[in-house]
Amino acid sequence: MTSTETIAPAGMKLFFAHSTATADRSDWQTLSAHLHNVGYEAGQFAAFFGAQALATVAGHLHDVGKYTVPFQARLCGSLERVDHSAWGACIAQQRFGPIGYLLAYGIAGHHAGLANGRGEGARTALDERLVAKLPELDKAWEADITLPAKIDFPEGFKFYGKNRAQAKERYPFQLAFLTRMIFSSLVDADFLDTERFYKAAEKSPNHRNAGAAPPSLVLLREQLDVYLGGFKADSSVNRLRADVLRHVRSQAEHAPGLFALTVPTGGGKTLASLAFALDHAIRHGLRRVIFVIPFTSIVEQNAEVFRRALGPFGKEAVLEHHSAFIESSPPRNDPEKYQSAQKLRLAMENWDAPIVVTTAVQFFESLFAAKPSQCRKLHNIAASVVVLDEAQTMPLKLLRPCVATIDELARNYRTSVVLCTATQPALEAPAFEGGLTGVHELAPDPIQLFQQLDRVRVRHVGTWNDETLTAEMRSREQVLCIVNNRRHARAVYQSMADLPGARHLTTLMCAKHRSAVLAEVRQMLNNGAPCRLVSTSLIEAGVDVDFPTVLRAEAGLDSIAQAAGRCNREGRRSTALSEVLVFATENEDWAPPPELVQYAQAAREVLRQFEGDPLSPEAIRRYFALLYWQKGSQQLDKHNLLGLLKASQPDSLPMETLATQFRMIDNVQMPVIVPYDDCAREALKDLEFAEGSVGLARKLQPYLVQLPRQGFDALYKAGAVIPVAPKKWGEQFMVLAHEGLYNERFGLSWDNPALIRSEDLNW
Repeated sequence: MTSTETIAPAGMKLFFAHSTATADRSDWQTLSAHLHNVGYEAGQFAAFFGAQALATVAGHLHDVGKYTVPFQARLCGSLERVDHSAWGACIAQQRFGPIGYLLAYGIAGHHAGLANGRGEGARTALDERLVAKLPELDKAWEADITLPAKIDFPEGFKFYGKNRAQAKERYPFQLAFLTRMIFSSLVDADFLDTERFYKAAEKSPNHRNAGAAPPSLVLLREQLDVYLGGFKADSSVNRLRADVLRHVRSQAEHAPGLFALTVPTGGGKTLASLAFALDHAIRHGLRRVIFVIPFTSIVEQNAEVFRRALGPFGKEAVLEHHSAFIESSPPRNDPEKYQSAQKLRLAMENWDAPIVVTTAVQFFESLFAAKPSQCRKLHNIAASVVVLDEAQTMPLKLLRPCVATIDELARNYRTSVVLCTATQPALEAPAFEGGLTGVHELAPDPIQLFQQLDRVRVRHVGTWNDETLTAEMRSREQVLCIVNNRRHARAVYQSMADLPGARHLTTLMCAKHRSAVLAEVRQMLNNGAPCRLVSTSLIEAGVDVDFPTVLRAEAGLDSIAQAAGRCNREGRRSTALSEVLVFATENEDWAPPPELVQYAQAAREVLRQFEGDPLSPEAIRRYFALLYWQKGSQQLDKHNLLGLLKASQPDSLPMETLATQFRMIDNVQMPVIVPYDDCAREALKDLEFAEGSVGLARKLQPYLVQLPRQGFDALYKAGAVIPVAPKKWGEQFMVLAHEGLYNERFGLSWDNPALIRSEDLNW
């Protein structure tokens, strides 16, 4: 729809939105064309949650401030900075009252990001923007766009009404959520229209529209059915998995809303959830399936499972979205300079694929974000199926805001949310304050299912010192030991590294390396060969291994249940011979962090109360109830985000503060690319000449190691980590230049960069 028409009616001045180097302006984009394009596309995006009228107005007004002499002069080369966003925000607020404020946040922030309604923040607050002195606005804007006399909340929008206290608390939360979703529709439409214009001006192909459309959900389901048809019910466990799959798929007729899929580890949740999601989406006209994975380490693993299951369409249909690479940004001191290269560099994945696999950090932090690049994908969550894999891993400090988000997506954005886990985190009201209601269980009789899939015995064996743990590892030929930190895992491995089959897994290894280790482990287990594996908790997240014995350092009961899923996974051994032994560590060097101590205390209490069946649904419910009681309501919303919103009005929503405070991970992790094999080295060389980075970034994902900020800084200072093609990408891609710091047994060693010699640097 982009127009480059430059002929104005007689007597009317022509205004432009974007310019090129063409002196006669013959290929410049007219402002009216840009406003209509963005208004139309933003409205189409928001139509999926009933807010088409609101988003259309936001699109029509977002660049109205370009109808000024100073901005048009800027397009011709003037260096004067011009605030072109505030005029549209002012008009929205003046014309449409309280609901106009919701539009004003996004219009005023469509370049710099959402600001607070009032008060301090890195961005100028909205109330100050609305009274700032602005250049005179030419009346031509009123001839170019037509605004409705009135706009209202989306049709059918459901506010809380039954519980007055909850309604008072949630009303501002719902306003902030709607503000962010309209903002998402606006900025994505703006990005796309601007990108199309510059692509056309450069006469370069528009990569977003190139090739055939992605495969439909119907086609993907057909491929999945073929794949699932190849499984044989040749064991009791596989027969149960087949029964679970059939039952779960039979529930797809239920109306969109909130669902639980409570299946023991090893019960086939991953493919059952995909099958349900496709069936349900097709039945109810939903657009895509979004899998939210707790750990980056298994995003690639699950995405690969889905690609394999979807046959020839898997690669095209499945989009992985991590937050591993730092996005380049335009200069903060001149946000108006949106030339094509800057626009394209800002463009992020907007989740328009049929199946998206992302991290919980990316998903939830985006839903509280303020930056355009983070928010632009949010509108594509509406009218989708969201599967929260391992739902119990949502951080306790943000649990109440996360639960409110889940509820709001289901309530007002046509989103079906599936809480998929072996250990349901007891989030339903009234037991959980502000909890979920109307959650439909997809699994067949979870209590009976857990009994049928009971394949292990779990018992607490007391406190072990290092020597006892080493002796236990050395006395068994096939054993998995899971501990709570990387230093402990390394120490355990070193204590028995001389034995056959000794292996070590840590997040200091890149995913490609971990996959190679796990392939060796599975081969040894299948062959009945000695296999002694020590790992951090990363192995608990859906990794398919089957040991006769698992040793687990004290942790939460959900972690213990996950550890049990790596023991007698296929049910081929006697239950009596398949043990999960939980132990406390005597050595204070391996003491868990304070929060994990609370988890372990609650688990210890439940293990004592439910000695015969500590992994039953009833025991799990008791564990989470005890844990939430220990924490208290305030600690489940550590930064009082819901309380902060409760005191807000439409003109004082703390949009920037919410984004700043909602951080699922406190410690900043920095990604380092490890040139682990020839594929990684080839991709690194390609970055030197690549036009865009998206494809290569995905190719490099399996070669990342995330380091704590202090470790990264130490390696950077020593010259052991350097940027790839810094003139082109800045510091977006950082590579390990000292390959000697990467060990086949331990992964990346970052704690002693003083040993690095400059002559050893190479990649």
